[in-house]
Amino acid sequence: MKKLLHIGCGPKTILQIKGFDPSDWQEIRFDIDPSVKPDVIGTLTDMSALESDSVDAVFSSHNIEHLYPHEVPLALKEIFRVLKPSGFLLLTCPDIQSVSEMVAKDQLTEPLYNSAAGPISAIDILYGHRGFIAQGNHFMAHRCGFTFKVLTGSIIAEGFKTIIGRRDQKNYALWVMAFKAENNEIDKDALALQYFS
Repeated sequence: MKKLLHIGCGPKTILQIKGFDPSDWQEIRFDIDPSVKPDVIGTLTDMSALESDSVDAVFSSHNIEHLYPHEVPLALKEIFRVLKPSGFLLLTCPDIQSVSEMVAKDQLTEPLYNSAAGPISAIDILYGHRGFIAQGNHFMAHRCGFTFKVLTGSIIAEGFKTIIGRRDQKNYALWVMAFKAENNEIDKDALALQYFS
């Protein structure tokens, strides 16, 4: 079976990730928080518990924005290191450009959409979910942000060769799939349909 490293898994499992069939993929749940019972405890900037070239894919949903800007290259280097040569990264994070447009309209605290955690406002996307942080989960604070150009540029700078992605402005999110190797024969539309929410 192929191996999927699920970074910052929280309570979620492979069953909540689009595109990964659990009959084909073995999930390795990775998180900083021991209370969610991950397979491996660690941080984005230190995945030393994982061997180099050991996983076929890495999935990271709304994790990278919790890092300080200077830590982003370290995290991307670690992801690159643990991926097999044919592996890929699937990453989603907030789209600061879309959020900033709402702030410019003076809608900092108005709800933009509803999530399982309740209404989400621009302030939550910029700085982290206020409710979780108020409960003492300081891991949820956001310390940096990305536009599509900055995110893809950061990923390319750490060695990834082929990237597809899109802005999901309706959900104020960015989606990127980055391959460790050159991959000119991929069907970008098909992959986006399979993996991007």
